[in-house]
Amino acid sequence: MSGQAITGGHPPVPLALHAYRAVMSLARPAMWLLLRRRAERGKEDRARRAERYGIAGIARPEGDLLWLHAASVGETNAVLPLIERLLAARRNLTVLLTTGTVTSAGLAAKRLPARALHQYLPLDSAPYVRRFLDHWRPTVAVLTEQEIWPNLILEAHARGIRLALINARMSGRSLARWQGKPSIAKALFGRLDAVLAQNDQLARALASLGASNAAAVGNLKLDAPLLPVDQAAATALNGALAGRPRFLAASTHPGEDTIVADAHRLMRASLPDLCTIIAPRHPHRGTQIAAELAAAGHKVAVRSRGELPQPDVDMYIADTIGELGTLYSVAPIAFIGGSLVDRGGQNPIEAARLGASVLVGPWRSSFLDIYEPLLAAGGAVEVRSSKDMARQGLAWIRDPASRNAVAAIAAATLNRLSGGLERTSQAIMAMLAEPRTA
Repeated sequence: MSGQAITGGHPPVPLALHAYRAVMSLARPAMWLLLRRRAERGKEDRARRAERYGIAGIARPEGDLLWLHAASVGETNAVLPLIERLLAARRNLTVLLTTGTVTSAGLAAKRLPARALHQYLPLDSAPYVRRFLDHWRPTVAVLTEQEIWPNLILEAHARGIRLALINARMSGRSLARWQGKPSIAKALFGRLDAVLAQNDQLARALASLGASNAAAVGNLKLDAPLLPVDQAAATALNGALAGRPRFLAASTHPGEDTIVADAHRLMRASLPDLCTIIAPRHPHRGTQIAAELAAAGHKVAVRSRGELPQPDVDMYIADTIGELGTLYSVAPIAFIGGSLVDRGGQNPIEAARLGASVLVGPWRSSFLDIYEPLLAAGGAVEVRSSKDMARQGLAWIRDPASRNAVAAIAAATLNRLSGGLERTSQAIMAMLAEPRTA
């Protein structure tokens, strides 16, 4: 099959992809061990582990079913308004949301509307995927952002299930990897019936990989609801920090915490009562960060221990899940992590929507379509070092009017860029209206 076209005019499945499918089927015992170890670390739900093998935890409702997969919390937040809109438009529709993390499952349990169900995504082994599809029989399957799972795509396509990739994005590094495997890329992207990219540049890149129906519709995260703010928690934090200037480093990655600490030290020379809050991208790093900062001479408090920043605390580690909205509401200046190290940057939309003025490093390829217009309009500021961060942080703390002006520009820019929700929902509705038959 490696060199012969398959029926229907779709690209052939290359030998490398057949090899992947075989390896993933043979690796099922190793997958069982991997899931057990992840469960021991709290990264898998023991009670629902069977879902990872394609064994459904609930019955399939009658009628049309849209299967929508979102990797984790950020992607789930982005698709919640889409789910609500689709369910409102079609009264006989059920949405099945799959995710891959415990935190996203918790979010789904709290925020999914009626007629929307949640399951964990099955591992990408053909027997598990077939079991999943046998039970759920989706009318349309929708993947988000970068969630390209070969067995899911090939098995769904073989059954005549229409496939879409929405809010599609791809880092430069991922694009280069796919470009180095052109036959695999064409075999997978060429089986997608619709690819809705976040911007024109991404649409062209995805088209080059074989996505013949790639179109730019905008970023769904621009239309996502605000992050929740726990008013009681915000009141407690504001009380603990009363009268003190605050600086937030959000979603930091390894290598950035020391840069932030150096910037904090520089700012504190002029602002001795400054409190810097570090919210690591991966909360499990909180204990390590706290130990390193304490060893460097900082007085540290850790949120996961139930601690608040007392007057003698100069660095506060917010190593909890689901509290970024609360932190943005408390700290008016936010450095967005993953951007002073080569991680592609993290999403600035949530901070700007909640009124925080944004600082970002030079590594921001994952959100270029957001950062470029923000920076061009003056709605965010780039920093490349601890000195840059300290200089801009001090300027905004000393001149709230200039900080507020930047925040206002950011809000206006994001409003101008929004609209992806409407265009995405229209495209999916069209797919639901004309489901492909096997």
